[in-house]
Amino acid sequence: MNEERLLKRYQALVGAVPQSVWVLSSEGVVTLLSDSGIAEKLWQPDGETSWMDAVHPKDRDWFRRAWRRAHQQQSPLNTIVRVRLDGVPDRFRHIKIIAAPVLHQDGEVEWVGTATDAEDRWRTRMREKLLARMAAVPAAHNLSEAFLTTAAAVVPELADAVAIFRVGDGVEIGVRPSEGGPATGSPERVGLAPGLPSLPPLDADFVLGPVARQAIESKKTRLLIFPPGGPPADGISNASVRWLREARATSVALLPVVVDGRTVALAAMATCRGNPPPDEADLALLQDVFQQMSGPLRRTMELQSIRDTALALQQSFLAAPPSVEGLTITALYHPADSAAEVGGDWYDAIRLSADSLALSIGDIAGHDVDAATAMGRVNSMLRGLAYDSGPAASPASTLTRLDRVVQALDDPSMVTAVHAVLRRQEHDMWHVTLSNAGHPPPLLIPAGAPSRYLHGLTAPDPPLCVGDTFPRTDFQAVLRKGDTLVFYTDGLVETPHTDIGSNLRRLREHTDALAREGVPLPALIRGLLPPVQDRRDDIAVIALQVRPDP
Repeated sequence: MNEERLLKRYQALVGAVPQSVWVLSSEGVVTLLSDSGIAEKLWQPDGETSWMDAVHPKDRDWFRRAWRRAHQQQSPLNTIVRVRLDGVPDRFRHIKIIAAPVLHQDGEVEWVGTATDAEDRWRTRMREKLLARMAAVPAAHNLSEAFLTTAAAVVPELADAVAIFRVGDGVEIGVRPSEGGPATGSPERVGLAPGLPSLPPLDADFVLGPVARQAIESKKTRLLIFPPGGPPADGISNASVRWLREARATSVALLPVVVDGRTVALAAMATCRGNPPPDEADLALLQDVFQQMSGPLRRTMELQSIRDTALALQQSFLAAPPSVEGLTITALYHPADSAAEVGGDWYDAIRLSADSLALSIGDIAGHDVDAATAMGRVNSMLRGLAYDSGPAASPASTLTRLDRVVQALDDPSMVTAVHAVLRRQEHDMWHVTLSNAGHPPPLLIPAGAPSRYLHGLTAPDPPLCVGDTFPRTDFQAVLRKGDTLVFYTDGLVETPHTDIGSNLRRLREHTDALAREGVPLPALIRGLLPPVQDRRDDIAVIALQVRPDP
């Protein structure tokens, strides 16, 4: 009688607890003692399936390992796992499972466990985790970096693949940036779960399919669920269809990224390798995450707009080098890849007469629109002074005049510069006179001989605009057929925590290696650029090579 009373009390207690209680025998038979507390009925195996088939495909590997470890160690199991709902094969619910081993006198072990609805708790924790991952978005230097952070945040928990496409004025833009440098036709930023095929390169004229354009225009999320055979060709671009079929995609969610009522990007999120499509709660979580990003993205877009304006202003002052008989002149400007700002780097070349020209390169301290504007003023003044002085003038005197004028008319930052005048002496020979105001030394590459700097690190005169006018000096050099002279800004040789002398030596050695290969001047100059990850500052280069007349 006491045992019967205890059993009724136990059953009453189990029924009052908002959770399911189960027992797993040593033979693997599951007995459900109580089925309460779960919002929706869970799927149960039949005679030909196991409980592991009820677990979400993404959770099976780690859950199987956790269950095996608990068996081997006979230790409690406490975890949250996604379990399939009854009657809806593609829908799952997060369930908290607690199980403990019970050792009987005969040596057999059975497990007693509980299953509690953890959907709301998991959603809250996942939302907090996603927002924490994207805490770096406000500090992103550009939209590409912001989108990369977003893609990495949602893969693989909420999607197997994410591609984010930039949108301009309501029309998708063929986005280019990718890891390792510009790559025509690549999606803006991509997050891929391990094992998925890489996205193929897209044609230059690639456009998103009509369904994606509808999502952009309507600013509403679209979910495309595919049949077992894969995505149909209708409504999706051909390149996307090919990749989705290869990845065994089951769905694609198209989420417009809206900032201030304008779609600035479209996120395409795919579930692949037979994983079930996202449910309404997953989509709601993704939409909530992107809505939370609107503020950081707005600030990133503002920074990008300022940077684009400054770059356009800066590059507007960089005129193409003139054509001079007997010379090949090449110039390039490369903005910093690791900063959201611009500097005051410039280069210039002007003809002073039929047989003479002036070259200059310089850098104004600062990284903003003011620096770019000041650069334009200083460059214009130097150009005017050089032309007014003519080919016979000393570059040192021209820089002295520039220093005096800039300090009188402006409130400038420090300026480093090299100004040179080249005069043709004979058919294939040019005389060079230059003055250096605190700038890295020009590099001379004689034809068939090792390169050398025209002076040492201690030789330059002080920069401009650092005080009263200093006496300035000229350096002399001669260029013969095949010789090359390279002017550059410090972004080419200065990186944090490195020695400038060692960097100059490496630049000279790298230059000699390229020169021995006989590469053309434009390719040689591009080959001098440091790796993308090492570019901390803007880089400007202008170089000329004496060539024989045809």
